[in-house]
Amino acid sequence: MSEKRRVTPADLRSKAWFDNPHNPGMTALYLERYLNFGLTPAELRSGKPLIGIAQTGSDLSPCNRHHLELAKRVRDGITAAGGVAFEFPCHPIQETGKRPTASLDRNLAYLSLVEVLYGYPLDGVVLLTGCDKTMPACLMAAATVNIPAISLNVGPMLNGYFQKELTGSGTIVWKTRERHAAGDIDFQQFMDIVGSSAPSTGHCNTMGTASTMNALAEALGLALPGSSAIPAPYRERGQAAYATGLRIVDMVWEDLKPSDILTREAFENAIVANAAIGGSTNAPIHINAIAKHIGVPLTCDDWERVGFEIPLLVDMQPAGRWLGEEYFRAGGLPAVFAELIEAGKVHTEAPTCNGLTVGENYRGRHSWNREVIRAYETPLMERAGFLNLKGSLFDSAIMKTCVISEEFAARYLRNPEDPMAFEGPVVVFDGPEDYHHRIDDPALGIDENTVLIMRGAGPVGYPGAAEVVNMQPPGELIRRGVTSLPCIGDGRQSGTSGTPAILNASPEAAVGGGLALLQSGDRVRIDLNTRRADILLPPEELERRRSDLASRGGFPYPATQTPWQEIYRDQVSQLNEGMVLKGAVKFQKVAQTSGVPRDNH
Repeated sequence: MSEKRRVTPADLRSKAWFDNPHNPGMTALYLERYLNFGLTPAELRSGKPLIGIAQTGSDLSPCNRHHLELAKRVRDGITAAGGVAFEFPCHPIQETGKRPTASLDRNLAYLSLVEVLYGYPLDGVVLLTGCDKTMPACLMAAATVNIPAISLNVGPMLNGYFQKELTGSGTIVWKTRERHAAGDIDFQQFMDIVGSSAPSTGHCNTMGTASTMNALAEALGLALPGSSAIPAPYRERGQAAYATGLRIVDMVWEDLKPSDILTREAFENAIVANAAIGGSTNAPIHINAIAKHIGVPLTCDDWERVGFEIPLLVDMQPAGRWLGEEYFRAGGLPAVFAELIEAGKVHTEAPTCNGLTVGENYRGRHSWNREVIRAYETPLMERAGFLNLKGSLFDSAIMKTCVISEEFAARYLRNPEDPMAFEGPVVVFDGPEDYHHRIDDPALGIDENTVLIMRGAGPVGYPGAAEVVNMQPPGELIRRGVTSLPCIGDGRQSGTSGTPAILNASPEAAVGGGLALLQSGDRVRIDLNTRRADILLPPEELERRRSDLASRGGFPYPATQTPWQEIYRDQVSQLNEGMVLKGAVKFQKVAQTSGVPRDNH
């Protein structure tokens, strides 16, 4: 990495609050209140960097709650390196707790954190992440303000077991839903099996969105090498917290900011890593959002172009067999990167938060366990990245190829007369309530050739874009052995789900996308060779339906329930654009472009 001028105590942002002899009145005002719980004037005025600890753990966020303890080790590291720690709460985000969906809160948490990082006397920040949306919310804010920042995730839970079976968080829910629909288990057995998948502190122990996003924070270079996969209760997690606290102080002195790390090369490395680990379909949404806030052009076309040909190397649920403990012990992301480096698939000169390049951090760190982390030449699957489909159904939608099951592939993708393509009649559901109410209705005529459509589930329509597209077939089909049907939707799917649904359809039905024109009984064609997804109707019929929809006031969706939902719906972009607030992306590198905020008295 190129040498930059090191920051001196006179350059620190916090000096404008606590050591400004040109404005003694304001300096005294800022100082006196920060002394009232025991801090000394020397700590605030001696030229030590003031480091924020962005605390995402709380009782409302059980996946991140362990950060209440880990923050102590972060604080120890900051103190040992000569900094002063300031811990503060972030807006809670819990994927499994918040209604109507936690993704509604990602942008709210982002906005809040931007104000904290810019408006308070902080020289750098440690971002405590974990559950799905906390990582992008924190990195989006750090990118916007652009003060030195480093990420530390809470770590995955320990492995879950029910009797002799590994029960992965989230993934076991979808498997158990099938068993319950088939009549194999009752309600209490359902609760017991799923409950077994959460045996300790930490986020999902599968390669769901939490493990994916925190791995990609490391792949981007904003988390210490090897830190993302450490299980939450392991001693190494606390050691990583201490090391992260140590490192952020040096990052301040080195003036190493998100804009120095989040380059185009870093984002391409993240796309490649996502394919190799079998990462979540939510990754493009969040990574594209971070890119927008740092000013790096990135689209879903880039995800296919850069990532589709990358093989699947990690044998971890939902795409594989194992869980977080095996993945960590096999080497975690460093072992994956070692394979990708040797194959020439990543940018080895990309800088990272520890001051070294990707190549210096990861070269040669191959796994000893080739059952869990495969060699590049002997992967689980040859091409594991995402397809970006387009057509009259939508302008963009993602399909995760590494979770296409043998059953699904045999039924829909191996027609010798039409390989890697399928057609079928649709049954349309307007939201998950409609789906749950009608999916087992024999009058719908759902069979193994039916394509299930979920609409009204996008950023505007839901609001927030909910994880409701992973629809299972009717119980009658499941009992016959048909466990998955083609699904298409303008919402999202849990990263822990192993179904090859076509997701994140943009534009969504609520803003006039093609899904709004569909009627049950219409036929659609999906062609993975040409990356097309089309309604098999004449253009004039589609135009007639579009005019009719407009005359009825557009696609109907539920009323707004809170002030934030109204603001969100008015400002949010579509899933393929990162679901960012459209007016927010013009604010970039705020700490440099806007300077220190005005005094408050």
